[in-house]
Amino acid sequence: MAAYENCYWLSADGLKLHYRFYPGDERLPPVLCLPGLTRNARDYDALAARLAGRRQVIAVDFRGRGKSEYAKDPMTYAPATYVADVQALLAERGIARVVAVGTSLGGIVTMLLAQAGAGIAAALLNDVGPEIEASGISRIRGYVGKGSSCPTWMHAARTLQDAHADVYPDWKIEDWLAMAKRVYRLNSSGRIVLDYDLKIAEPFKTPGNESGPDMWAALSALRAVPVLIVRGGRSDVLAQPVAERMLAALDQAELVTLPGVGHAPTLSEAALHDPIDRLLEKALS
Repeated sequence: MAAYENCYWLSADGLKLHYRFYPGDERLPPVLCLPGLTRNARDYDALAARLAGRRQVIAVDFRGRGKSEYAKDPMTYAPATYVADVQALLAERGIARVVAVGTSLGGIVTMLLAQAGAGIAAALLNDVGPEIEASGISRIRGYVGKGSSCPTWMHAARTLQDAHADVYPDWKIEDWLAMAKRVYRLNSSGRIVLDYDLKIAEPFKTPGNESGPDMWAALSALRAVPVLIVRGGRSDVLAQPVAERMLAALDQAELVTLPGVGHAPTLSEAALHDPIDRLLEKALS
């Protein structure tokens, strides 16, 4: 694991929000890592370790996740609020341009940030696009916000394996154990619980709240910058035809589909090393 500093910033409504800061070349746009709906900054450990020293990496815990405070109003668990939170972070650090890496919800936030005028030097959209498959939304709604408590880390790993074996069919138990350490936390009672506010599910239950009003318009804000579209070959969130439409709508896009992986790739896959490096080389300034 690469060395990092735990840092915090304040949202407009007064929440203390957390990110991990990994040092790197200060002359280059930092890599801004935005996680999925129920995930947190720990998802980007492997990517940050691979980029260590080359790029600054900022891995965000959205409000209600990881070390960030939980929202007083659960209806603020929505993409527009996450965009405002990230804008406040970039303003506080004086960052004008970033390479945005967004997985699932993080990719939606990336597109909305670009539409809002953020300086996006390049973007990686991980298994998400302007249209989300109904089957994927239904599956996610089926588990988000439902509490899970385990007595040991191995129990947590087995719980994840039972629920998501079709997403990562080739994973071994050590892979599931590593995921458990990213998804769960140890609470004050010694139980292992999900590391997010279960109330994030409340706005997600309302159709339309999972993304934004017109995500194709948001995607078009990335038209002129380098974009890497990553799709899991087994994904039920980003359909191949939608990924191909995204490719056609962008001037400098590359599409990489990972066979045998569902929603969402971890970005630590060896097949992504070269495409990610190519994306970063295009975002040198």
